[in-house]
Amino acid sequence: MSGLMLIGIALVWFAGAYLLYGRWLARTWGIDPHAKTPAVRKNDGEDYAPASRFTVFAHQFSSITGAGPVTGPIIAAMFGWAPALLWILIGGAFFGCVQDFTALYASVKSEGKSMGMLIEQYVGETGRRLFLLFCWLFTLLVIAAFADIIAKTFNGFAAGGTLNTPGAQAATISMLYIVVAMAFGVFISKVKPSGALKFLVAVVLVAGMFAVGMQFPLYFDVTTWRYIVFGYCFIAAVLPMWLLMEPRDYLSSFLLLGMVAGGVIGVLAANPSVNMPAFVGFEVNGKPLFPILFITIACGAVSGFHSLVSSGTSSKAIANERDMLPVGYGAMLCECLLGVVALVIACAAAQNGVMAKGTPFQIFAGGISTFFTQIFGFPAGFSACFITMCVSALGMTTIDSVARIGRMSLQEMLKPSAGEQTSAATRFLMDKYVSTILTLVLAYGLCLAGYMNIWPLFGAANQLLSALVLIALAVFLKVTGRKGWMLYVPMVFMFCVTMTALVMSVYGIVAKLMAGNFVIGVDGLQLVLALALMTLAVLVVKHCGRELVTGKAEGVPATEE
Repeated sequence: MSGLMLIGIALVWFAGAYLLYGRWLARTWGIDPHAKTPAVRKNDGEDYAPASRFTVFAHQFSSITGAGPVTGPIIAAMFGWAPALLWILIGGAFFGCVQDFTALYASVKSEGKSMGMLIEQYVGETGRRLFLLFCWLFTLLVIAAFADIIAKTFNGFAAGGTLNTPGAQAATISMLYIVVAMAFGVFISKVKPSGALKFLVAVVLVAGMFAVGMQFPLYFDVTTWRYIVFGYCFIAAVLPMWLLMEPRDYLSSFLLLGMVAGGVIGVLAANPSVNMPAFVGFEVNGKPLFPILFITIACGAVSGFHSLVSSGTSSKAIANERDMLPVGYGAMLCECLLGVVALVIACAAAQNGVMAKGTPFQIFAGGISTFFTQIFGFPAGFSACFITMCVSALGMTTIDSVARIGRMSLQEMLKPSAGEQTSAATRFLMDKYVSTILTLVLAYGLCLAGYMNIWPLFGAANQLLSALVLIALAVFLKVTGRKGWMLYVPMVFMFCVTMTALVMSVYGIVAKLMAGNFVIGVDGLQLVLALALMTLAVLVVKHCGRELVTGKAEGVPATEE
């Protein structure tokens, strides 16, 4: 099997999924291009603000495309390329894209409400609080893991004290992105340029930032970069969307789409051989294919985190309901394609069925850098800086959205019920700045454990969140008189997968305790979080499942209920 054939299969499959299944979902549930969306009706210039289709697509794609679509497929290749490819293709088209689109659709049709508030409307107050607590704990894991990855990517000093110039250059460019994005946001707000002018200015700005960043690298250590990254998270969580996050995501989308396009074109031009067997076995290195494969490949197949972006930020920027399909379903397909590219590159770098040495990012960066240098003729230094910047952008464009979603989840969780008195302490914690600081301080504590210690629990929690979201969305579809059977298999499968993985994680941590290898600061915290997430998940399923079975549709004849 050649890399060209795998990419060709993926392109045909994803195009068919969008044109056939995606459009069928839109027709089945109903799209009204003349309806005023929440972004238009509730435009407040901060959280609700209508934006162009590509601007919202860029925000969605940049926010959901974190480290997952690169890391997951490369790790999962240990089972062989066939299981990984099949899960990306099937999971992406029928699980992930459906979840992202449905979450966006439900939010837009419900006044732009986040998933927690949707659950309150269609399930009840208790379900809202349980789900939002789950979401808030989950955002702590995401912020901690990605902040540590970014800080180590920007670290200006490699092992032995040598300078890490590509990382330092990417760090400078990333800092410029923050300042330039804000200026770009003001420019868009005041001038209101045409799409062509906006694109041209963005290209010039990106080129300028690369030119400056490569000349003035910032050589800071990991600890310093952790402080800076968390400082950026605070700013992104409290500033209006149009001022920082939307323009930054628009500018970052050029990097990410360029990386995906470069990888696809590189594979098409080089047609590398796939040096891994199609299938290795149902158990590799003591790890069973079920459930490990479906936990390892999250982003690129199905990721619960995506639903928080769809309903938390993107739904508040949709200017026309016709934009929901390309934003919700289309952005996820692009991420799936990146996952296939990463899988092909990793398998091409393998030797005699053995994966290349290095981290998934190092393997991926090496393959893409080779394409940019040998096929496109870019200098080696530029290629290394570009890929490092892309890797950091994967994290930066995710962590800012998660920080904002974490703050909003905490605020919504503390929001009193109708007729309930709000105490002074609750009002204090609900303050935008206080809730952001509390979220980031707890995430920073987790970050000190290192992303490798956080990643397994993050992966399981992420996929468990997708199961909870899917059952909540199934309730929304039933209560509003829409067909929802297409969500039943994904939600049951993901719940079984993730609960199995969490039980295995708890068993492993308890085994450490019995063997005397238990570390309270790392294993203890993970054990508490794992048990809390499992308990919350069961309670959320109990409330949502009861409503799914007994809830009645609104606005439809009794015979259709």
